[in-house]
Amino acid sequence: MLILVKRRVSVVKSLLSSYIVKILVLLAVSALYFFVPVIKINVNQGFFILSNMDVDLVRGYILGFGIWAPIVSFLLMIFQSVIAPLPAFLITFANAGLFGWVYGAILSWSSAMVGAGLCFYIARFFGRGAVEKLTSRTALENVDQFFKQYGKYAIIIARLLPFISFDIVSYAAGLTSMGFWPFFIATGIGQLPATIVYSYIGGMLTGTTKTFVFGLLILFAVSVFIVLIKQLWKDKNEEVKKSA
Repeated sequence: MLILVKRRVSVVKSLLSSYIVKILVLLAVSALYFFVPVIKINVNQGFFILSNMDVDLVRGYILGFGIWAPIVSFLLMIFQSVIAPLPAFLITFANAGLFGWVYGAILSWSSAMVGAGLCFYIARFFGRGAVEKLTSRTALENVDQFFKQYGKYAIIIARLLPFISFDIVSYAAGLTSMGFWPFFIATGIGQLPATIVYSYIGGMLTGTTKTFVFGLLILFAVSVFIVLIKQLWKDKNEEVKKSA
């Protein structure tokens, strides 16, 4: 009986400690936003710029920081990852126009990877309630169904499809039993083709070209999606044959 009581006390202490840490983290982040003017101004500015869906506006904002532009772009990508569902492709297009498509792709890919990892751990640390506030319950439930439908292929497929939120997928993955490294590797592989394509054509985004490019990317994503579906079908057939 005494051992059981000690175990329960230990569990309660562990839960209480975890809860206190979460509260302290939230308080620290809130304090930085509300009491450090430069952070509050830049966060609000970043949200406004990305929500306008204007590549030129994003490019001008990043360029305005001079030699700090790559770092600002890196931080902006992480920011949009946390505040889902702001569009990441705007930053990718802007990076290509500012730094060239090769260096722009490297910058966009690496910063998106850091953002994905951060979202994964935010979800794992704070839980579903916090994630629903950062995203939405409906969006999260839709991604949950997507995960159930495609299983181990879900991350790669989601990363290849531009109309599925990159950030919500990262949050949803953190709520599952999936390990970080399988998630991280699948994210890296899955987002690489789209990043390269986005970066390569990023410098051409003027006027009606934006519509053309979006159509091109959708076509690209659908093509890849078909290939993956065929692979899924093949794998299922092989499993049926093995079990027969």
